[in-house]
Amino acid sequence: MSDISEIAAFLKSYDQEHILHFWDKLSDDDRDELIQDIKTINIPEVISYFQKATENLSSDQEKLDDRLKPIPSSLFGAVSRTTPDLLLSYEEEGLKQISEGHVGVLLMAGGQGTRLGSSDPKGMYDVGLPSHKSLYQIQAERIRKLMEIATERLGKPCVITWFIMTSEHTMDPTIEFFEKNSYFGLDKNNVVVFEQGLLPCFTFDGKIIMDKPHKISLAPDGNGGLYRALRDKKVLDMIENKGIKYLHAHSVDNILVKVADPVFIGYCVQKNVDCGAKVVEKAFPTEALGVVCNVDGKYQVVEYSEITLKTAEMRNNDGRLTFSAGNICNHFFTTEFLRSIANKYECDLKLHVAKKKIPYIDSDGKRCKPEKPNGIKIEKFVFDVFQFSKKLAVWEVNREDEFSALKNSDAADKDTPTTARKDLFSLHKRFIEEAGGKFEQGSVICEISPLVSYAGEGLKSIVQGKVFKSPLHIFKPTENLPIPSSNN
Repeated sequence: MSDISEIAAFLKSYDQEHILHFWDKLSDDDRDELIQDIKTINIPEVISYFQKATENLSSDQEKLDDRLKPIPSSLFGAVSRTTPDLLLSYEEEGLKQISEGHVGVLLMAGGQGTRLGSSDPKGMYDVGLPSHKSLYQIQAERIRKLMEIATERLGKPCVITWFIMTSEHTMDPTIEFFEKNSYFGLDKNNVVVFEQGLLPCFTFDGKIIMDKPHKISLAPDGNGGLYRALRDKKVLDMIENKGIKYLHAHSVDNILVKVADPVFIGYCVQKNVDCGAKVVEKAFPTEALGVVCNVDGKYQVVEYSEITLKTAEMRNNDGRLTFSAGNICNHFFTTEFLRSIANKYECDLKLHVAKKKIPYIDSDGKRCKPEKPNGIKIEKFVFDVFQFSKKLAVWEVNREDEFSALKNSDAADKDTPTTARKDLFSLHKRFIEEAGGKFEQGSVICEISPLVSYAGEGLKSIVQGKVFKSPLHIFKPTENLPIPSSNN
């Protein structure tokens, strides 16, 4: 399509001729940019996405109660219900796979810190710890420490390659941040930053929204865009070429995440599964966490709104909720499974609709910001691949040990910088006490550098028999601690 009349006819056939409304007023450069947009987004494909996504809106209202089954107990393990010896065997398996270079990490880091009052990528956010480390730095240092542990245990140097999926808005700042901070001590060749795809925004009646007279309004395709990006950016080829067999995938905003958790990796490897979900037990039936379960013989995450209160409140003989496996965006995949998704199933992933307030261009070319939702963004979710798993395992962890999300500013009630700090302080205080240390009475501010301890190990020689005052900050003398950022 090189002739503008041909392009106009093509757009009209899909009822999108408004995209060229300002054509006669555009400069040559703006015209080139618009044509590139039209070619890049694949109009027939995205129109089919809109149709499929809006069809799902009506079908989503159906309750799933009669079709729901919990994950079988043989594939539903839990830290709290596993013997120390078996936990150790999982950890040893995970460290063995790490030492052999078979484990990589997929970090989903496309989000900006907008709800936190920051325009930076969320991974750059400083939550106000004594160290003022960002989420990126905390997670990078956990990877470094885990490689050190695996090397010491197994006797040979090893690498955990870190694959970081960013969005259009977070890619360049993320790369600059890592370069400025010397990749937080990691080899930059083992940190791979790539960008997820974009999809156009639509009005409720299916018209593609224009962000500028020469620019289509685009938004990231959700964390489920991971699979298309792995394929299209050739990252999956790189994973295979590196001999990586297992990937730990998680979102950037969990301050307590055990990156490449060897226990989780070992559990999934020993169960010989192609896909795994780390979960926390729902705190109460109506908690706003999706539940990993089985629907019509296939695994999926079911939202609370998709079942009745009666089903949400069902309990087993031991008193635990029947549907208790709260999804926390923390997953295990085999490389082989990811390849099957990329090559065969990605086009079949469910499409989710988010009604949003989307800036648009009016008929006079003026950019307007609506006061109420005026259109939709289409997203894919990372967990929607569970249905294609031949064997999925669930691993339940203690919330206070491994899950504290950072989503909102301190004006909110939960998932804030304050709750994230408190949860990390509480965890690290327990690490100190379990290693034989004590604190003077009162509230405790306590931070342990990931370079000192990955999960509480190695602290006895530092803290045993000692009484500490708050605040306590344990770090390696060789660490270069960052300067506090402006968001605190």
